[in-house]
Parts: sequence; C-alpha cells; structure tokens
Amino acid sequence: MSTTVYQAFAEAAQQWPQHPFLCVTPETAHAYGIAAGEISYRDAQASIDALKATFGAAGYGHGHRVGVLLENRPAFILHWFALNALGVSVVPINIDMRATELEYLIDHSDIVLAIALPERHALLQAAAQAAGRSLLLMEANQPPPAAPGDAPFSTSRIDMSTECALLYTSGTTGRPKGCILPNEYFLAAGRWYAQAGGLAALSPGRDRMLTPLPLVHMNAMAYSVMAMVITGGCLIAIDRFHPKTWWDTVRESRATVIHYLGVMPAILMKAPVTDQDRTHQVRMGFGAGIDRSLHAPFEQRFGFPLLEAWAMTETGAGAVIIANHEPRFVGSSCFGKESDDIQVRIINDAGEPAATDENGELLVRHAGPDPRFGFFAAYLKDDTATRQAWEGGWFHTGDIVRRNRQGYLHFVDRKKNVIRRSGENIAAVEVESVLVQHAAVKAVAVAAVPDEVRGDEVLACIVSHAALDASQATELAHDIARWSLTQLAYYKVPGYIAFVQELPLTITNKVQRGELKSLAPTLPGTPMCIDTRALKKRQEPVA
Repeated sequence: MSTTVYQAFAEAAQQWPQHPFLCVTPETAHAYGIAAGEISYRDAQASIDALKATFGAAGYGHGHRVGVLLENRPAFILHWFALNALGVSVVPINIDMRATELEYLIDHSDIVLAIALPERHALLQAAAQAAGRSLLLMEANQPPPAAPGDAPFSTSRIDMSTECALLYTSGTTGRPKGCILPNEYFLAAGRWYAQAGGLAALSPGRDRMLTPLPLVHMNAMAYSVMAMVITGGCLIAIDRFHPKTWWDTVRESRATVIHYLGVMPAILMKAPVTDQDRTHQVRMGFGAGIDRSLHAPFEQRFGFPLLEAWAMTETGAGAVIIANHEPRFVGSSCFGKESDDIQVRIINDAGEPAATDENGELLVRHAGPDPRFGFFAAYLKDDTATRQAWEGGWFHTGDIVRRNRQGYLHFVDRKKNVIRRSGENIAAVEVESVLVQHAAVKAVAVAAVPDEVRGDEVLACIVSHAALDASQATELAHDIARWSLTQLAYYKVPGYIAFVQELPLTITNKVQRGELKSLAPTLPGTPMCIDTRALKKRQEPVA
C-alpha cells in the first residue's frame, strides 16, 4: 500500500492510465488563459515525473517547504505531487492574500520558494522583504532556481509521517495557525471517501467530481483530489462558483458528484425554476452549512441529496462525520452519526457529559491504538496550542453540537460565536441563517455587544442590497426586527442592527469573527446602527 501521495497517484496511473484525471472546463480555461480539455492519468504521471526530475536536480528535497500560488489550475496538483515525491511540503497560498497576510505566511512557514502566477511575484517579493526573508520565485512553466540550501532531512526516509502540506486555518477568531499535514492525512482522507458508502458511495474509475472550492481549502485538496486519486475518478476543479452558468458547467462536464458550501444552494435556489433543473448526472452533493429551510426544497427541485458533513482542517478524515445514511433529518442541521472508528464526547459548560438534546462542545478522536490517526500532526511553532487542543487526550473542536434521541449529531455554532443574553445561549449562525432570508439583506454577520442588564445583546451587521440613508436605515432596521420576531424567539432578535458596506471576511470568505468581535462594540451610537431593543418583546403564542 502506498505511503505517500505521489505513490498513491502512481498506483492509480498504473491502474487507470487512459482514464481522465483532470478536466478543465472552457469557462475555467478562459478565466485562467489555459487550454480546456482533459488530462489522462498517464499524461499527468509523465508531467509529474518530469517536474520531479527538475526539482530534484535543483536540490529540493525532504524538509523543504515551497509555496504554491496557482489557484485551481492543473499545475497546482502536478507540482504538488512532484514535490511530494521528493519529500517537499507544499504551502498553498490564497490568491486573495495581501501584504500583511503574505508577510505573516512567508515568515511563519519558512518557505524557500514560491511557485506563483507572474502577476503576484512583486507582491510576494515585497512581503518577503518586509518579513526579512529571502524568497525564490518561479512561474509554473519555468525551471526551478537552485535550492538555497541542503534539504533538512535528506538522510531520512520519506513515508506516511513525512509532512505533505502546511495548511493554514481560516483565522476566523485570530491569526491563522499552520497545520502540519503528513502524507497519512491525505491518504486517510482519500481512502475514507472511497469507503464511505451509503449515499456517498463512489464508483471506481467512473465518477467525475466537480468542486468550485479553492485548492487552498482542505475540502478540495484532501477530499476532492485524493478521493479521485484513490478511486481513479476525474476531478473537475473550476476557477470559482459561477451561479449563472453553474448548471451548464455541471451538465457539460458530466459531473456525478459536486462539492458545495452553504451559500451556494441559497444562491441557486433564487434562480427561476426551469425544465432543465433535473437534467444532469449528479448523484449527490458533499458539503456543509446549507440553510435548514432550503435543504429539502433544494433536494426536491434538483433531484439529488446534499450530504451535510463535519470536519476541520485539524481533524481531516480522522474524525469526519457525514449524514450519508437515512434518516438524515433534513432541515435540522444534522450531520449524521459517527462511525465505529471515531469516538465522540459532548461536554457542557461544567465539563460534564451533555444530556440528550443539550448543547455542548464536541470532542473527538480516532478509535483504536492511535487517537490522532488521520489528524494534523501539530500546529507549526505552537506546541502550547497543540497541547491545549488535545487536552485530556481528546481533540477540542470548539464547535457546539447536540445529539438527538436517535443518536444523531446536530451542528449549533462555533463555541466562540455563542451569545449569552440573560442566561440564554444564542447561536450567531442560527440568527444569521434567518436574517439572510429577509429580502433586503444581502449578507449578515451577528456578534455580541455588552449590555449592562443582560450581559450580552445581539448585534447584526447587515449589508443591504440597496444603498441607504440614515432615515431609510432606521425604517429598514425596524422592519427587519419586526419580521425577525415572527421567525425567532424574541431574545434572539437583534437588539442592534448596523448597516455596513462590507463584512470582515477571511481569505476563504468566512466571517472574520475576531475582527467582528472587535468591531461590534464600536457600532452602537453611530448613525447607521439602529437600536431595536425596544422592539424585543415576548410574542404571544400562535394559536
């Protein structure tokens, strides 16, 4: 059995040489200025081996780290596999990163080379200089410059424990942490997906998986890529999610599996119903975060299940959980039940096991002799954070979940996103999922602000579809608050509604909770922040 990502691909290329490995759609080809079409396993293997030879001749080897800023181009994967064969770890770099973010990544990761788009070279070089680092640069189609020094572990064997990639967390609550991911992490992810079964079953040598998620994201890099490698399928990695042409791309690429983020179904459901809605070959979607009210209507309209799953960059396939068997409790934020090779604990604020239907923090580990199998190896340069994450022999996820009477798990929110108002625990994500359904709301993020009487109060930062003056903002805020009272328990309704131009987002378009937490207390009392606390009253029960 293969012990590296490169070996796993080589085995697949030997078994399915003529099968397509990568598909570049015309739309993605146009966006990137590259050729459209398919690349077979055999041709990909030839390209990978050629790259391996050139990097090896240039002195790159076991223990070096190389940044990769190539978006979702095939070159990303080909360079990754070639470097992996030499024991070089890749550090994916998001195209949206700017000076401060790049300076931190370059300094923290110790990359010696960046394979990047030519238009990003100047920015990378400036960031490296600001960090006081020396950084070599190359384009994907150029020969590599000579390595700046000997490979740190040139005499050590390359195996399952060898670092394959350094992936940074999204940094929603603070500075991104660098997760050291060994070969085992990626192999476990691909093998897990290949064996998941049920509604998530893959057909060896036949599936075509379409993902709009960036290859800097663990979902695309670990699950999508490796699932296709392990099963001999074809990966269709598009440049991004294009709502207007999504279904055309799905049909033309002959996708059988799609990966999604929660916002995608919401956008697709806003499109007019057509007689082409079920004209496709998709058997299932794999993702997380769909709005509960849209889950069943989406499946009914488009004709395939959206399988909600839970995992983190840190857990990988060591503790992935997915609702791939019935009952799925569609519309309830259920993400399934752990399999036999995963152990789960849910603890309340007192550190005691949570009761049935009681919210608590999710703790996980792998069953068997190695509780960290499939997980990240450690946080780079942060032993303290690694120890804290594994306190008591369990990985502390920071996610609040609950288990129903049938034993199924339901996602509530991130622990740090819970608002405590007058003894009530309010999940920010629940309030957000309701507010975004209001016709005037384009985007929303919810946070706590101090309240002298209630401890916390709910504040909603809203990006509206239309520009507003102060008078219009007040009128709309009151309308949103009154409408919210028909959708939520009164205490969950925003006590403040602030209209903003944009939300603080991470490079993966998640709400930057750390910045939001700092921003929220500064908004009450400003012209575009409307105090709606007087409207928060208990509602009479509906007859």
